[in-house]
Amino acid sequence: MALTNIRLGDYILKSTQNNKSLEYGIEFIAGVNTSGVFSPPKGNTDGVNLQPYKIVKNGAFVYNPTRLELGSIAYRTDGLCIVSHLYMVFYLTEEGKKIIDPMWLYMYFRRPEFCREVSFRNFGSQRPEFNLDDMSDIIIPLPNINVQKKYVSLYNAMIENQRCYERGLDDLKLVCDAYLDRLKHLNNKVAIGNYITQIDNRNLTNIQFKFKGLSMDNYFIDSIANSNGLNFSNYKVVKPNEYGAVLMKVGRDGRLTIAKNVSNENYLISPAYYTFKTHGINTDYFMANVNRAEFERRGWFSCDTSARGSLSWNEFMNLTIPEVSEHEQKNVSNLYKGLISRKEINEKLKSQIKDICPILIKGSLDEGRKTKEV
Repeated sequence: MALTNIRLGDYILKSTQNNKSLEYGIEFIAGVNTSGVFSPPKGNTDGVNLQPYKIVKNGAFVYNPTRLELGSIAYRTDGLCIVSHLYMVFYLTEEGKKIIDPMWLYMYFRRPEFCREVSFRNFGSQRPEFNLDDMSDIIIPLPNINVQKKYVSLYNAMIENQRCYERGLDDLKLVCDAYLDRLKHLNNKVAIGNYITQIDNRNLTNIQFKFKGLSMDNYFIDSIANSNGLNFSNYKVVKPNEYGAVLMKVGRDGRLTIAKNVSNENYLISPAYYTFKTHGINTDYFMANVNRAEFERRGWFSCDTSARGSLSWNEFMNLTIPEVSEHEQKNVSNLYKGLISRKEINEKLKSQIKDICPILIKGSLDEGRKTKEV
């Protein structure tokens, strides 16, 4: 048996280096999402005190101690960033680097088995928080470094394939944005209220349709809210080809969230959200415009001064998009549909990469067991 059981804490070093000199500004802020990657902050960062933010350099592992069981851990390879002081940051020691490939360790963390172990260790806690002492106590069965590197190479090849595809996706988005910019400068603007009718269909018979939320990336997602015991009779029904919009936190998040129900099913959403349908406009052309960052900025500018920064329905209706011919709308529609299709494929590739981590780790462990000690 050539696997070596190690205590992780013997090979890692905690980092608490913070941004107390304010050397790094808001452009360096990053978060860690449940996909295990660093992402830009979703909320409004204006006025945030950046001094307690932790400095993260290449080679760092960063995780959210209250969401680790959901997979919120990432390995930094894209240069310096700063993260919330609530995050945990650690590096492999020099001794650790000799026996642990950091990408292999990252794959180990991305397994459902690891998430279940975190949940088990947190069981019974009033506010589950997996701190660095807990992380240090993790016991890892370790194959030799050469076996680790072999499986990391397979993983990196898949990552590079996905990133190549994503670069093509970025190029297509650039073309779509450039085309919309051209239309914006060559045509008059028209308020979206000319194409929208607000609807308010309530679930009066309390039918158990799928309970949905709205992603900040502008599509419907399964709601993460606890629905146990909820009376859905006041919730709004979104039928196929209808839209939902979140307008009450535009100022806080700096985002205007609009989603179209592209399924064949009815959805239920919060009664605090708006629902509407469009008429007299190509729906893909409409979505291509309202999903743009500059459209969201105009919504942010028009919101009120409340803590959340709500955008009223009337102000929403007064936001404008270019008024173009049906032919031009169709051209944008074709670009937008291609963009959405490629985004979906890219997300599937990412999901496949996540799913391959348990397979690669199992393969490395099985091979490690068969490898003779040197």
